[in-house]
Amino acid sequence: MYDYLVVGSGLYGAIFAHEARKHGKSVLVVEKRANIAGNVYTENVEGINVHKYGAHIFHTNNKKVWNYITQFAEFNRFTNSPVANYKGELYSLPFNMYTFNKMWGVVTPEEALAKLNEQRKEIVSEPKNLEEQAISLVGRDIYEKLIKGYTEKQWGRDCKELPAFIIKRLPVRLTFDNNYFNALYQGIPVGGYTKMVANLLGGIEVRLNTDYLKNKEELDKLAHKVVYTGPIDAYFDYKLGTLEYRSVRFENELLDIPNYQGNAAVNYTDRETPFTRIIEHKWFEFGKDENGNDLPKTVISREYSSEWKKGDEPYYPVNNEKNSKLYLEYKKLADAEKKVIFGGRLGEYKYYDMDATIASVLDKCEKEFE
Repeated sequence: MYDYLVVGSGLYGAIFAHEARKHGKSVLVVEKRANIAGNVYTENVEGINVHKYGAHIFHTNNKKVWNYITQFAEFNRFTNSPVANYKGELYSLPFNMYTFNKMWGVVTPEEALAKLNEQRKEIVSEPKNLEEQAISLVGRDIYEKLIKGYTEKQWGRDCKELPAFIIKRLPVRLTFDNNYFNALYQGIPVGGYTKMVANLLGGIEVRLNTDYLKNKEELDKLAHKVVYTGPIDAYFDYKLGTLEYRSVRFENELLDIPNYQGNAAVNYTDRETPFTRIIEHKWFEFGKDENGNDLPKTVISREYSSEWKKGDEPYYPVNNEKNSKLYLEYKKLADAEKKVIFGGRLGEYKYYDMDATIASVLDKCEKEFE
């Protein structure tokens, strides 16, 4: 009999399993996929660590989280500076002096601010939808070229139909700083995330290709307690209804050239281009392999945003009023399950960045093993 059965080997599950073992507990990890690491899984292709389930760039201001995770991997100094491509015009993201110079020809922060203020005036009353909210923050020019098309592809809905709260704020920098994250610590694990998760799971029994929900009865008998990181509604067999997600589809291509776009991320912000962005994975590690050699080939991934349906990979919870209410009903059921801990993005129906996932599981472990 194990002390803990951990369902899922993503960040939440792997860290919980690691901490349980450290505290002398016996642990079994079961994973539905054929590989560990959940959505942070990276696969080595021609020396390039490909982020199979979308780009994961680690960033945090939480020193405790940074000190914890860097025990399991050395992080490089990758800085996320995406580029926006609007019908062949290239802009720097997040919105900064490079963006404003390209958009309006302004040179000084004062000129940029004057132009922003002039354009923001278009919205005089409380913004009623996402379009009005965006214009009130950055003006029509930036909205039309850099926000509208991208957002409509992301959500599959017109910006006028989306609630204003989705973009409460848009980062506007009157400096030439194009580091996307305002984070003290950021980078990518050298050698990829899979290696990092393998370090977390060192010495722990992991069963791959094992679907917990299909074998729940027999698996539950193997442990005193279950840590479940799958979708909360699936655990309860969707009996109160189905929570909604946005999903993402990836088209990967291995190219026989050393450089496709010169940057890790290029967002396609017009509505006509069907994909939202192209990731060129080698630039997460500066185009070099683990020995510092230049890589002759490159792998790109085109990302297509889509409505989630059963069988798809759930990515982003749709935290609108309807889904939030439904989640609270499921949470009541979850709280009544005394031998089950629900955790992570799917288990808590919450959009967690990686550092927030780590903080959440460490907090849970402190309570569990104190």
